[in-house]
Parts: sequence; C-alpha cells; structure tokens
Amino acid sequence: MTATSDAAPRQLAPINPIQQLKAGHLPRRLVQLYVGLSLYGASMGLMIQGNLGLDPWDVFHSGITKHVALSFGTVVIAISFVVLLAWIPLRQWPGLGTISNAIVIGLVTDLTLATIDRPHALWLRIVFMLSGVVLNALAGALYIGAQFGPGPRDGLMTGLVRRTGLSVRLVRTTLELTVLATGFLMGGSVGVGTVVYALSIGPLVHVLLPIFTVRLKSTQPADR
Repeated sequence: MTATSDAAPRQLAPINPIQQLKAGHLPRRLVQLYVGLSLYGASMGLMIQGNLGLDPWDVFHSGITKHVALSFGTVVIAISFVVLLAWIPLRQWPGLGTISNAIVIGLVTDLTLATIDRPHALWLRIVFMLSGVVLNALAGALYIGAQFGPGPRDGLMTGLVRRTGLSVRLVRTTLELTVLATGFLMGGSVGVGTVVYALSIGPLVHVLLPIFTVRLKSTQPADR
C-alpha cells in the first residue's frame, strides 16, 4: 500500500520493520510512539488504582500477580515476550513499536502505581476508571498511528487472522474471552470498568486513530 495524499483518509500501511524505519517523518513518529506507550502505561495504572475492573488482558495480568511475587508491570512485560514467542509459527516480525510496547508499557504502569495512590471515595475511583479508558484510547491511537508495528497482543490477533482466514471479530473476541476467563479464575479484577472498556474502547479508537495516523512516504507493500 502506498501513502495516501493529503486529501485522502489516513490509513495504516502494511509494511515490514525495515520499511517502517524508512517511511519518513521519523522524529515525529518516534516521539508519538513513546508518548503513546507512556500514556498507555499510565492509563493502565489509573484503571488499576480505580479498582472497578480492568480490560480483558489486564484481568489476566492481575490474576497472575495473585500467584507470583512480581509487580504488575513486570508481569505485563513477561507476558508480552511470551506472546511474542507465538509470533514465530505465525511468521511475523516484530517492529520497533512491538518491542517498545513490550517493555515501556509495563515500566510506566509500575511507575504510575508507585506515584498515584488508590482513592477511597467512589466518585474518584469512577473518575480514575473513566480517565483510564479515555487515556487508553488516546494512547492506543498515538502509538498505533506512529506505524512502527503492532503490540505483541494485537500482532498475535492479526497473525492468527492472516493464517487462519477467520474474521478479526471472531479471533479478537475468542482471544479476549479466553484471557478474561482465565484471569477471572485466577482472581483478576473484573467489574464495571471491564464492561465500560469493552463497550467504549472500539468507538473511541475508531474516532481517534485517523487523527493520529501519520501519512508515510510511498513505499512497497510488505511481503506476505
């Protein structure tokens, strides 16, 4: 796919890791990538401290923390690299954004948890939860729009879609219900925040992603 003109809608380009680095606007894209990943980790910390339920993958992460002596962020990083192992049979290559996602988000989540206390008032917990969801959508639009490759979990989904021929909706729903159920059984945090996230994250990212998707210079499509 080639980059779109200024008048055309901004679209994500299916390009490989080397092409991502050669696609232009590198300083802006790098800043956008790391701002997005940092905000993503902060959004996760807010939802955790709100204590009203987490998104499906973080329910899974929080469930694991009930059984191992590791911080939440460390678990996020560890699971990211475990998921990346599943990319091997899918014949996917991680980009700079993929590896950065696996590391930065977990570090910032732990930093947020260390600096922001859990509130007692219900109204403030609701503010934390809602702010976390909105910030998560903005952060996702920023780092995805920088076009340095998907995060480990999203890449697993797209890789399975490509290899199986199944729909994105079916693969994503199956993955998220699996990790949600597993996390819940391990004692992960499920609540109204889980429902709010599930219902709102798609529409929010749908609105924000075109705004923050960087138009890349013309490049050849990645080999499939």
